[in-house]
Amino acid sequence: MNELRESLSLYIKRLDKLMILCAVLCSALSVILLHSIQSNGVLEIGFDDCITQGVAAVLGIVAMLVTASIDFHRLSKIWYIYTPIILILIALTFTSLGYQREGADDQAWLNLGFMSIQPSEFLKIVFILTFSLHLSKDEENMNRPLHMLLLLLHGMVPLGIVALQGDYGTAIVFAMMLAIMLFSSRISWVYILAAIVAIPVAIWAAWNFLLGDLHKSRILVLLNPGTDPEGLEYQQDLGLTALASGKLFGKGFYNGEDYISVPELHNDFIFAYVGETIGFVGAMIIALILTIICIRILMNGVKLYDRQGLFICMGVFAMLMTHCIMNIGMVLKVMPVIGIPLPFLSAGGSATLSMYISIGLVLSARQHSIKPKKSIFEI
Repeated sequence: MNELRESLSLYIKRLDKLMILCAVLCSALSVILLHSIQSNGVLEIGFDDCITQGVAAVLGIVAMLVTASIDFHRLSKIWYIYTPIILILIALTFTSLGYQREGADDQAWLNLGFMSIQPSEFLKIVFILTFSLHLSKDEENMNRPLHMLLLLLHGMVPLGIVALQGDYGTAIVFAMMLAIMLFSSRISWVYILAAIVAIPVAIWAAWNFLLGDLHKSRILVLLNPGTDPEGLEYQQDLGLTALASGKLFGKGFYNGEDYISVPELHNDFIFAYVGETIGFVGAMIIALILTIICIRILMNGVKLYDRQGLFICMGVFAMLMTHCIMNIGMVLKVMPVIGIPLPFLSAGGSATLSMYISIGLVLSARQHSIKPKKSIFEI
């Protein structure tokens, strides 16, 4: 009994309570924002959306704490169990069970009848676990051409899958996770230089052979603002107006009909509603909280002696950072509309649950690979 008590005490002690608190605060605000949108009739969303978000957050918190208690080494070693399951679910999105959510460009959702999920959100977790294992096992040999090729293929498979779904935003997230996890390893400067040289070529190839006319137009209107105010710019212009309308301290959560209705306000453009309801000050506080989460992930990573634990932290950091930058960038009209949710705030059960599990992986790395303190007798 004493041993169990001591284990529980050590578990609680090693939890990153600040990071957890920041994530929970964002989820609590998310439910309030969604209820505000629903109550004020800003968008036609149901009370069920608020319930779904709340339930997803509670389940996510439980999953995060459970994941933190499990050694990430064990989780990564059973990749052959969960990887096929997620790949099968993604394959089903290309069948009649898959559907394109209203307001989205990609067919990335799966209708299971009693619920709908977005499998690509959980593919991110699978990738972080499997790639961190691959990288840690092969880090000594990774600079040999064949080994590097296999690592790149490992990274390109999930990226290619989500690109086939038409989910280019998630494809960018995978690309960033791959890049940052590789660059945090012992990669040779030769490959880094080659990557820098390859970036313009990759952009040219994506523009000419991958992106559709709609995606190209979304990029072009950013370079030439005001050319399509009634079309592709309409959503972003409304989002900017809503963000600015809150002024310094916002209109409050329940202010009758004095709100601006922005398409996807509850999801991809939730940050616009944050600014509208709690103002510039509130929006900056939320941005600061999200920044703290990202910084805490990095801080946890650099404390670890276990290389796989470091790679897991780098992968989760890359995912959250990319989501935050791209989502807020969309609202500020400095990035194209590409369908990326704001972590812990945007409506979406799959995204919320996967974000919490990702935080759980960071906590697991913190629990099971913290560098032991040196004795005063050690040199």
